[in-house]
Amino acid sequence: MTAQPPRSAFARPGSSTGLGADAGLVSGEAVELEVRAARLGSRVLALLIDIAAQFVIAVLLLIVAGILIDAFAGTGLPDEALLTALQTVGVVLLLVGYPVSWETLSQGRTPGKLAVGLRVVRDDGGRVGFRQSLTRSLVGVAVEWPGLVLPLLTWAVSVTVMMTDPRGRRLGDLAAGTMVIHDRSPAGSGYVPAMVPPLTGWTRSLDLTRLDDGLALAVRQLLSRSGTLTESARLRLARSLWAEVAAVTSPPPPPGMADWAYLAAVHAERHTRARQRLARTRSVSTTLWPELVPAAAEATAPGLTWPVRPAAPPPSPPQAPVAPVLAATPQGGADR
Repeated sequence: MTAQPPRSAFARPGSSTGLGADAGLVSGEAVELEVRAARLGSRVLALLIDIAAQFVIAVLLLIVAGILIDAFAGTGLPDEALLTALQTVGVVLLLVGYPVSWETLSQGRTPGKLAVGLRVVRDDGGRVGFRQSLTRSLVGVAVEWPGLVLPLLTWAVSVTVMMTDPRGRRLGDLAAGTMVIHDRSPAGSGYVPAMVPPLTGWTRSLDLTRLDDGLALAVRQLLSRSGTLTESARLRLARSLWAEVAAVTSPPPPPGMADWAYLAAVHAERHTRARQRLARTRSVSTTLWPELVPAAAEATAPGLTWPVRPAAPPPSPPQAPVAPVLAATPQGGADR
C-alpha cells in the first residue's frame, strides 16, 4: 500500500510544491488553514520592490544631507569623522530600520510585501513583533542581502535553504521563528466531511494515532473538490488515499465499503476527536484561570487575519444509497 496521490493536485504541509503548498497552520476549531507559504519567486519580487523603495529613500537622504552640508560649509562643523558616522547611521537605518519599522507597525508587511501580497508571521501564525523582526533583519543583512559576510557563498546558502525548507523560510526566518505567507491567498474552505451514519459505530473504535495532518488534509481536499475532477481522476485519487489511510488506521473497514464513504467517515471522526480535545483543554483552562481564555482569544485574534470562510456545500457523493453500497463489493475489493 504505497500509492501516493499526485502532489500537484493535493499538496501537503511540508511538501516543496509551489502553489499547493500549505503553511500548516491550525485554527482554534481544529481545522487546518490552507494558507500558502511564500516561496523564492514571490519573495524575491517583494525584495526588489523594497530595494527600489530603499534606493529612493537613500537619494532623498543624500539630497537633504547635501543641502545641510552646504549650509554649514563655512562653519567647519561637517568634518570627515562626522560625515562617516552619518553615512553609517544612514546605511543601518535603510537596511535594518526600514524592514523592522514596516514589519512591526504594519503587521508584518513592507511596501514590497504589501504589493505582492505577502506577510511575515510567527511560526504559530501570530503577529510578528519587534524582536522577531529585528532578528530576521540582522541575520538578513549579515548573510543574505546585502550579505556582509562572504556575499556569494552566503547567497548560495540562503537560496538553498529557502528552496529546501518545507515552509520556504530563509535563514533569518529560522533564527527569528517566523515565516512569510501569502496574505491574499484564499482562506481554507473549512469543509469537514459529514459522518456516514451506518459507520458511526465502527469509527468510534478507530485508532487514528498514525494518521498525520498532511494525509488528513489531502483527504479533505479530495472530498471538498471532487466536483471539479473528472470521474477517472476522482476514482484514482480516492483509491490512492484509501490505501494510504488504511495503512495507518485500524481496525480495517467493513468489507464492501465505498472509497468516498470510508474517507469521509475517517476524516469526520478525526475532526470530532480534535474538537473534543480542544474543548477539554479549554475547560481545564477556564477552571484553573477563568480570565485566561477570553484574554487569549483577544490576543490571538489580530494575528489570524485569514478567516475561515464557510464553504459552499460539497458535491454530493454517488447517488446510490449508503446501505446498498456497504453490502456490495466494489471492483477490486478483493485486492484490498
